[in-house]
Amino acid sequence: MKEFLRKLKLIDNLNSELEIQKNDFVAILKENVDDGSTSFFSDAFDIFTSRKNEYKGEVNFNGFKIKKKRRFLDNNINTATASGTFVQKNNTLIINAEINGFNGMMIPFYIFCVLFYCIFFFIFFATNKIENNFSSLAFTFVIVHAAFMMGIPYFFMRRSTKKLKYELEREFFYLTKEKRSNCKDL
Repeated sequence: MKEFLRKLKLIDNLNSELEIQKNDFVAILKENVDDGSTSFFSDAFDIFTSRKNEYKGEVNFNGFKIKKKRRFLDNNINTATASGTFVQKNNTLIINAEINGFNGMMIPFYIFCVLFYCIFFFIFFATNKIENNFSSLAFTFVIVHAAFMMGIPYFFMRRSTKKLKYELEREFFYLTKEKRSNCKDL
């Protein structure tokens, strides 16, 4: 299943190497991530939080699982979650993360869509014995409708994966830069 989602570009990997100690990075990441659930229904009350952190989830010494929080009047649909691990090699911290834009709640939706359109096409062809322009127009409309109903959620999930990967690359670099600038001030 994961390989199929990788081919659809709904799962992607992020590998970063940062020059920072693991303890320092985990502490900084914990400060910038609110504790919370990363499940599908946990986004409902994100807009009511007053904290300024952009991400929520779990961060511990071994790894993390985070997602971007929803904001008030934000029309970006972020469904992707990132889970990863930390490995320290000398002065370099290696972050291996998997970004997953596919949510298991979409499986029933796609099953329902496929069943609905299969039943519709079966009824359409079983009852349509007269060839006319109206039936071909209706058939074309249903094909286009099916493409939009199944394609739009796919492109939202794919865009969410790509966007979270880009934002995490920037965020991880920014967090280490912030740490270096704080050390120079001392």
